[in-house]
Amino acid sequence: MKLSTSGNLPMLGQTHGNRSAVTCHLKCDSACASPPPNTSSEPTFAEIAAGQLSRRALLIGGGALAATAVAPALMPEFAAATEGRRAPGERKVSGRFPFDPIAPVEATKDALTVPPGFEWTSILRWGDPLFHNSPAFDPEHPNAEAQELQFGYNNDYLDIIVTDKAGRQALLVCNHEYTNRAIMFPPTGSQAAEAEVLRTLMAAHGLSVVELRRGGKGKPWKYVRGGEKNNRITAYSLFAATGPAAGSELLKTAADPTGKRISGTFGNCAGGTTPWGTVLSGEENFNGYFKADPAAPGSARYGLKNTPSTYGWEKIDPRFDATTPDYANEPHRFGWIVEVDPQDPTATPRKHTAMGRMKHEGANVRVDDDGTVVAYMGDDEQFDYLYKFVAKKKYKKGDSAAARRHNLTLLTEGDLYVARFSGQQKPGNDNLGRGTWVPLTQNGKSAVPGMSIDEVLVFTRLAADKMKATPMDRCEDVEPNPRTGKVYVACTNNSNRGVEGKPGTDAPNPRPKNKDGHIIELTEHKNAADATTFDWNLFLVCGNPDDAGTYFGGWDGPVSPISCPDNVAFDTTGNLWISTDGAPSGIGKADGLFRVPVTGRERGHLVQFLAVPNEAETCGPVIHDLDGSVFVAVQHPGEDGAWGDQHSYFPDYVPEGSRPDRGDWRGPRPSVIQVTYK
Repeated sequence: MKLSTSGNLPMLGQTHGNRSAVTCHLKCDSACASPPPNTSSEPTFAEIAAGQLSRRALLIGGGALAATAVAPALMPEFAAATEGRRAPGERKVSGRFPFDPIAPVEATKDALTVPPGFEWTSILRWGDPLFHNSPAFDPEHPNAEAQELQFGYNNDYLDIIVTDKAGRQALLVCNHEYTNRAIMFPPTGSQAAEAEVLRTLMAAHGLSVVELRRGGKGKPWKYVRGGEKNNRITAYSLFAATGPAAGSELLKTAADPTGKRISGTFGNCAGGTTPWGTVLSGEENFNGYFKADPAAPGSARYGLKNTPSTYGWEKIDPRFDATTPDYANEPHRFGWIVEVDPQDPTATPRKHTAMGRMKHEGANVRVDDDGTVVAYMGDDEQFDYLYKFVAKKKYKKGDSAAARRHNLTLLTEGDLYVARFSGQQKPGNDNLGRGTWVPLTQNGKSAVPGMSIDEVLVFTRLAADKMKATPMDRCEDVEPNPRTGKVYVACTNNSNRGVEGKPGTDAPNPRPKNKDGHIIELTEHKNAADATTFDWNLFLVCGNPDDAGTYFGGWDGPVSPISCPDNVAFDTTGNLWISTDGAPSGIGKADGLFRVPVTGRERGHLVQFLAVPNEAETCGPVIHDLDGSVFVAVQHPGEDGAWGDQHSYFPDYVPEGSRPDRGDWRGPRPSVIQVTYK
């Protein structure tokens, strides 16, 4: 039962949505190769007034994005935006974290490239033992019990939470999104051995919480084997469902007649750390883990099929065969926002039904001065939607036990909204469009005609369809800027935008066959997190800066090319950092990490900080600029290889042109790395 490179796995070299065929198959069941599950006929915007956005005016109309001459009088800030321009690498990027930007790196280079004066080291790699009783990493002999005690595979969301004033102790929290059996383990010769491989793959999913220590600020971190707060959460771990749909008939199965106790999490993509110290994780491409009845309510809209699952887990666990009456509801138990308390490894993690079920990329929380709590979320599929959740209760400041107990309940009740964008422009500002947050739930009740509260939360996509939300180009990370309150929406790409029979271009998604993606800047009305209307503009339209139809925040000088924005983060001065996923088939360069100011004279001046190795994706950036440290999760290096045919040796390199010694396997290992000053 070796994973084949034929049959239901796309041919190597074929790409869907700017990912390799292997990634598409394993991560999202080749979603871009299938008809988008959103068949909404919601019309796109017919006309949009010309907006002067950069040295090129982007005219969005008639279904195309065109380049025209600049009309400086229409943009009073244009002159200021071009002052001090310089090419990447010309001199240091100023600020609290100066560095010499790197040039774009060839996608086939099997190395992690960082600026001069910096060095990188790995903190954790797939298989590293986390507990005193953890077995050593041994890919020759897959073992589920061992993997439950080791760092998981394909790290995605990441945070490094410093826990002491001296800056010498921290907690690393990381998602493990999916697995690639072909490059993890050798072929097996029996069904029993392959069954153990499948159990090991289940154990390699989920999340890790790991203690870190170092000698002082600015020094590299090392993980603590056997740390008291070390924790592994897997596809087997117990979760508690919270919110209005907990206990719903739609969540009940033969194994859980209560509908409140859910086994496992998988497909965990991005996330966020809350002001009360917990971590949110988004369950994304859960559909590929199930064999299901496509005629069942909601199945088609969520991409569920009556074919063998991508991972074959139904061969060892009956709950993954949702064609049976006992487990027909099992897929409904995934696609939620998960909340984990990294400070308490004994606490049961939770799935918050009040925040809706979709292919969650992640969730990021903003707290206003009055204690209003909002979480922004994207549904990462072509033509799906942008959401926000407004908590019913207010945030309580302070570190008291009572305040923390209260804050741990904030995401269990509240109102869920979906975004509807308009091409109508804000009076007096031709650059800003308008938008509305359309309620799906209010005061614990459905706001969608003909749907119960349970149906809205379990079949959130169907509810958003009914309310005529705006189909987007794969909303991935959605992050509020902690300094300004503005929200940045990374739309990775959409190869089907404007294709015959698919939705055409519109104001927030201006390019047909959008292979490079873009970033939207959103401002809530009166800058209030719970506002029901907003203004928006296109902050970055990604691609090669020399090509017509690209746009970089008003910056008129040289910038780095960038494609497929994915996870984003902010530094202490409010600069936006962007990691990418898909650049090799977009701009033809390695994926990487980029920095761009969003305010001031250098707004839009985008430069590249690092590039990841062959066939890898850049995930989960964490920016500790005051500490001189940057962290990224390097996901799926060497993903198109196979056992015995490694396409990458990251992070345990061997000399170029050579191979490891016989029996010394050093194939690719997804890893968390840190970049610090030398």
